[in-house]
Amino acid sequence: MSKHSHDADVAFIQALAELLRENDLTELQVKREYGEDDSLDVRVSRAAPVVAPAPVQYAAAPVAAAPAATAAPAAAPAASDNPADHPGAVTSPMVGTVYLQPEPGAASFITVGAQVKEGDTILIIEAMKTMNHIPAPKSGTVKRILVEDGSAVEYGAPLVIIE
Repeated sequence: MSKHSHDADVAFIQALAELLRENDLTELQVKREYGEDDSLDVRVSRAAPVVAPAPVQYAAAPVAAAPAATAAPAAAPAASDNPADHPGAVTSPMVGTVYLQPEPGAASFITVGAQVKEGDTILIIEAMKTMNHIPAPKSGTVKRILVEDGSAVEYGAPLVIIE
């Protein structure tokens, strides 16, 4: 923490929290330099709003077919709609930007159907200008890639399914 006034630091953090809320941001990080060996690093974050799952769309669209035929398609996607619940889901350990290749134009780390070994790099998440290699938590086959190259991810978001 800084050698400066604790009250001033608290007011600064409260102002950052207000900026976060007013601009509908999920995370804000600031480093405040006061002088040599005197700085304040602050990271303010909040949970992202939960988006309604896709089955809501099925309920909103009336269909003239028999009720039994309508209920089956709506129930089947509901069971697999949340990839994070899949036992082979690899979730994001941080907030950042996903890259599926080691550098632009290079081959992807993984493809659907590819075999991976535990510890193999499956993608990179850039967070605060740092490239974080995300390893496969287990050996298996890549069944689904749930993110696009260059997309932003939140902490805990499902990235890949390995079975």
